Amino acid sequence: MTASGPLALFLDMQAVERGASANTLQAYRRDLEDFAAFLTATGGGLADAGTAQIRAYLADLSARGFATTTVARRLSAVRQFYRFLFAEGHRGDDPAAVLEGPKRGRALPKVLTVEEVTRLIETAHRLAAERPLAPGEKPPAETLRRLRVAAIVELLYASGLRVSELVALPVSAARAKAEAIMVTGKGGKERLVPLGGPAKAAMAAHLEARRAAGLDAARWLFPSTSESGHVTRQQAGRDLKDLAAAAGVAPAKLSPHVLRHAFASHLLAHGADLRVVQTLLGHADVATTQIYTHVLDERLKDMVRDLHPLSEG
Repeated sequence: MTASGPLALFLDMQAVERGASANTLQAYRRDLEDFAAFLTATGGGLADAGTAQIRAYLADLSARGFATTTVARRLSAVRQFYRFLFAEGHRGDDPAAVLEGPKRGRALPKVLTVEEVTRLIETAHRLAAERPLAPGEKPPAETLRRLRVAAIVELLYASGLRVSELVALPVSAARAKAEAIMVTGKGGKERLVPLGGPAKAAMAAHLEARRAAGLDAARWLFPSTSESGHVTRQQAGRDLKDLAAAAGVAPAKLSPHVLRHAFASHLLAHGADLRVVQTLLGHADVATTQIYTHVLDERLKDMVRDLHPLSEG
C-alpha cells in the first residue's frame, strides 16, 4: 500500500461517511501530507509509521515554531487517520492512540464592540451610496462591490453565519419574503436563521444592483468569476479588511469569523440564552458555544452590582 493509498481511502471515508466539507478535506490532506513529507525525509511512510515517529513529528512542528493550536490540530488529523486504518484492518495497531496533545488554554474569541460594528456598517452603507445611479444606468463594478460588502457585513452580524455558509447562499435567500433563511452548515445540516430588516434591505439593494447590471440569472447571492461561481472566503475577508481601514477599525481585528463572534457575544451580553445562541450558530455541542461564557460572567457581575440590595454600586 503506497503512501497516497491510505490517505486517499481516509479522505474518501471522511467525505462519504461523515459528510466532510471540501474545506475540511483540504485541511486533512494538507496536514497529513506534511506528516508524510516528514516521514519520507526520515526514511518512513504513512502506512507503517510508529509512535516514536509521530512523537518526532510533533517535536519537529514545535521546533519549526508552530503554535500549540496548530500542533494539536495536526495531531488530531494523525489520530483520526490511524484510528481509521486500525478500524478498517489496514493496520494491526494504532500508533497514535497513546499520544497526548500539547497542553493549551482555550483562547477567548476576538470580539468587536457594538460601537465598532456600528461604524463598520455605517461606513459600508456610506461608501455604497457615494455614487448614486441615474435612472436606467448600469452600475459600475465598484458600486456592485460596495453594495455586496454592505450586504455581507449586515448579514454576518445579523445572522452569525460562517463565511463558508455566507458565500454559498443561493440568490433565493434575498428573494424570500420570510423573516428567516435556510442555511446549510457543516456536515450538510440545515438550520433556520432569522434576519432583521437592515440585513434584508442590504440584500435587496445588492440584488437590485445585480439586476441593473444584467447579473440576475446568477445562481449565487454573491456571484463571481471564481471556480465555484461565487465570491470566495478569501475575497470576503479582504473586502472586510478594506472596510475596516475605511471605518477606522484596525484591519487585523476584523474577519468574517470575528463578526460571527460579535453576533454571539453581543446576543449573550443582552440576555440571550446560551442554548439559543448554540442553535443560531449551528454548533452541534453546547460546549463549543461555551467559549462565550466570559460574556455571561461579566453580565452576572453587572446584575449583582446593579440589582443586589446590599451592593454599593
